[in-house]
This record gives sequence, C-alpha cells and structure tokens, in this order.
Amino acid sequence: MTYRVCLVCLGNICRSPMAEAVLRQTLADRGLADQVTVESAGTGGWHAGDPMDERALDILTRHGYDGSAHRAKQFTRDWFDRYDLVLAMDRDNLSQLRRMAPEGVEVRLFRSFDPAAPSGAEVPDPYYGGREGFEEVLALVESASEGVAKHIADEID
Repeated sequence: MTYRVCLVCLGNICRSPMAEAVLRQTLADRGLADQVTVESAGTGGWHAGDPMDERALDILTRHGYDGSAHRAKQFTRDWFDRYDLVLAMDRDNLSQLRRMAPEGVEVRLFRSFDPAAPSGAEVPDPYYGGREGFEEVLALVESASEGVAKHIADEID
C-alpha cells in the first residue's frame, strides 16, 4: 500500500511544489520513495496547468532538486479521499482546507513537523518578493521535510 501526501499552497507554483520536490528527495534518501507518493496542489485554480514559477525552479535546481515536470493543480474537496496526509503551507490555506475537509479529516501546517519552528509557523509566500524569499522557502521546507519524513516513516511501519 502506498502512503499518499499532498502539500497545498495558494497557486501551486512556488511553495508547495518546492516542498514537494524537497520532500520527495528526503523520502528517497530514507529509502521510502517506493512507499510514498508526494504531490502538491493549490487552493486556487488560476495557475492550473502552468509550470512552477521560474524563480522557484531555479532555486531548486541550484540546490540539486528536480521540479521540472511540475504542473499546477487545484485541490478540490473530493481529493481528501486520495490522501493520507494533507499539509498546508500557511494558515489561510489551512483554514480553506479545513472548511472543505470532510468531518474527521485532519489537515495540518507543513511546518508543524519542524521541531525548531514555533507553533503555528508558516511557509511565507515568496511570489511578490525577490530571490531571497525563495531561498528562505527552500530552507524552511528542507527543515520541515525531515520531520514530515519521520512522521511518514512512523505511520507506515
């Protein structure tokens, strides 16, 4: 049985696809790639079908991650049945996902798995800023991905 994870931000062109690439690699490094599927989506659909933001892709590529195949998708209510774990990049998207979620489905913040992050910590949206925002997002998702991978490993054992 494959464990399935979906990472969610607003437009699915910056934060969640960066986190998808990082988490996928983190899981592969732990030998879990064959047991876990990682995907990403946005709560908004205006970028559906678009590739990742060029700045996000550039940062990932420079750090050895592959995001080249990414195409943005919109998360919809019926997707909750597809996933074992749904993680939001920020509180706004968390709230939107919780409003959509069937009763009893848990949705968490991505950074809630980072022991160094304060409670309620978010992955900030770098879209309207410069390159440094994308570098910050990468550092945050790398840190949280270790905790997410540990959680998943515990779940599938």
